Amino acid sequence: MKITTGARQSVPGLVLVVLFFFAGCGGSDNQNNTAPPQSSAVPAVAFVANQASNNISGFTVNGSTGELVPAGPAVAVAAPFGIAVSADGTLVYVTSQGAPAGIAAFTANPATAALTPVTGSPFASDGLAPFRVTVSPNRFVYVTNQNSNDVSAFSINVQGGLTRVAGSPFSLGPGVFTPAGITLSPNGAFLYVTDQGSNQVSAFSVNQTTGALTQIGSPVLVGTTPMGIVVSPNGAFAYVTNQISNFVSVLSIDQGTGALTQSSVSAAGLRPTGITITPNGSFLYVANEQSNDVSAFTVNSSTGALTPAPGNPFPAGTTPTAVTVSPDGRFLYAADQASNDVVTFAIDGASGALSRIALVNSGGVTPRAIATPGRP
Repeated sequence: MKITTGARQSVPGLVLVVLFFFAGCGGSDNQNNTAPPQSSAVPAVAFVANQASNNISGFTVNGSTGELVPAGPAVAVAAPFGIAVSADGTLVYVTSQGAPAGIAAFTANPATAALTPVTGSPFASDGLAPFRVTVSPNRFVYVTNQNSNDVSAFSINVQGGLTRVAGSPFSLGPGVFTPAGITLSPNGAFLYVTDQGSNQVSAFSVNQTTGALTQIGSPVLVGTTPMGIVVSPNGAFAYVTNQISNFVSVLSIDQGTGALTQSSVSAAGLRPTGITITPNGSFLYVANEQSNDVSAFTVNSSTGALTPAPGNPFPAGTTPTAVTVSPDGRFLYAADQASNDVVTFAIDGASGALSRIALVNSGGVTPRAIATPGRP
């Protein structure tokens, strides 16, 4: 097992932001595990979920500079924890740990950042303490439930409403508890879940017709307290943040079966939590809560190995907990939970290095997650 390291420095930042750019529709029947094509981004909007103030605030996005501009009143959601946006940018799903706990569903206006609750929202999660959420390109929604140790699955109807998939919620099996991060392969064929209690990652195959899950082999051991997870756009590798071990696990994916194999690890900052990768798969970024910075890496497309980008790490706000990139890969956003703001960085397209260009208030208190369309 190989460990790569990079220089460290600290800074402040964190938030639950849903950054949502109107991108092309996802969805693919490809047999390989690559991402479906997307059209170039047009003027975008962003959403931030603020846990302590129980709301989602909207922003328009400057298409030239990437800066966020506050727009309109916040929308109420009780204790939001996770958020995901459909690949076409028209649907937003938020996990709520309020009373009652469940999943808030919205349609979204990509020009004005206006959210409209879907009829029947919020929807019951069928599990306890819904935590993170992801949206399949094949119109399914999946949610980790931390206190019932399972994953809920839903199909999406034409209005954006949710219907429980037969057999949901799906157990993670014996010895696995406290599921946290969740993500899909780019073509929606496989689902991956981090488990903070057992320090493992579970893999599932996804029935493309029904959305039902079937576990693939046994969970794979990673570092201590795994949290965030992302899959490379070519579907060949998964990357996991380990909050106590302070490194990123690199896992190889068998693109035929979806099975995972531990490959290498790369040192991050202190308490790495959120993680994202650029649409072209060239650069990967990690939000480090305790060192108040963002780790930046270049990605070897053949081996999946990570190499620190020049200038790594890059100061964020206070307690950055989540990161995402714009669909065009030009900007990175770090949500800062303790300073209640979002930092905008420009991404150097050659090196992956970051340049801080803007800071905006999250529009609420304790932002918890950040996502762009199809990239929770």
